[in-house]
Amino acid sequence: MTLIRRCTGNPPRIALPKGAIDTQVHLYLPGFPARPGGPPLPAGDLPGPDQYRSVMRWLGIGRVVITQGNAHQTDNANLLACLREMGDIARGVAVITPETPAAEMEALAAAGVVGARIMDLPGGAVGLDRLEAIDARAADIGWMLAIQFNGSALPDLAPRLARLRSRWVLDHHGKFLDGAGPAHLDALRRLIDGGRTWFKLAGCYEASRLGPPDYADVAAVSRAIAAHAPERIVWGTNWPHNLIRTTEAYPDDARLADTVLGWLPDAAALGRALVTNPEELYGFPPFSDPSPAEATP
Repeated sequence: MTLIRRCTGNPPRIALPKGAIDTQVHLYLPGFPARPGGPPLPAGDLPGPDQYRSVMRWLGIGRVVITQGNAHQTDNANLLACLREMGDIARGVAVITPETPAAEMEALAAAGVVGARIMDLPGGAVGLDRLEAIDARAADIGWMLAIQFNGSALPDLAPRLARLRSRWVLDHHGKFLDGAGPAHLDALRRLIDGGRTWFKLAGCYEASRLGPPDYADVAAVSRAIAAHAPERIVWGTNWPHNLIRTTEAYPDDARLADTVLGWLPDAAALGRALVTNPEELYGFPPFSDPSPAEATP
């Protein structure tokens, strides 16, 4: 059965602030085949910049961070093509190795790449075994790290993560695949309080054991961290939802945004999570509203 992605519909009930940044998408263009070691390209029509621009208009997104997909492993050519296609509103998170030449990293940075990805789950190109080496490379060029693993191991990993030199974000609501208890929340709070750790709200359905519509287990963790440190929360759609394989299971992005953004404590936290926090983490310039000022009576 062909997967059909919804790219428009009724807008979110929670209006996104102007300049909102979606910090978690994967985009694809023709001519870049999947690489050995990773999953195949997404099901259905190849989800690229044109489809995603429709999603941006639908939800009210102004800017975007494109993350290297697992299908392309360490070959960032598709990512670079998508960054060129999206232009100045986009930044990228690439996959590098300890052996990536400095000249290649400089070329990636010139193209809009601002971070490196660690994906320590099946299909990931670079895992936690190379965390410190990638951190060293990223810190030297001023990049952040996007780190994803089974967050249920967080208490054991916390000492390593606390020593990272780079700013870094814990992906996908922490992805606590085996659940999260007080020890996990305590470890995460301590990391965030250290000043270099962010927490990303994206892909709640990937880790929730309770499922829709409330994703109550993921919601409990996310609410707690958002209340503790609203200045360290970022948000992403996780479009095009690569783990979803059927049209029937495909999420309504507006309703999903309403659910997840409803876990933030107040309107000020919403503005931080969607605008100022990702500007700081990903190096976007401060948003300037280009709309004309209203006339004063």
